[in-house]
Amino acid sequence: MRVAGGGTKKDVVNAALREYAERHERASPVAEHFRAAQEWDHEGRQRRRAEDKHGGM
Repeated sequence: MRVAGGGTKKDVVNAALREYAERHERASPVAEHFRAAQEWDHEGRQRRRAEDKHGGM
């Protein structure tokens, strides 16, 4: 318990669960962004941007 920095086994477990929950909360928006990005049309966007830059050729 001394290595983990807690006084009792219960304190150590509670601290570990809090840390796990915080990490999971931070990872959730990243995972959602990744799922949304799978549907993006990168090539289409690049093509439209190039057309706009060159006057719609």
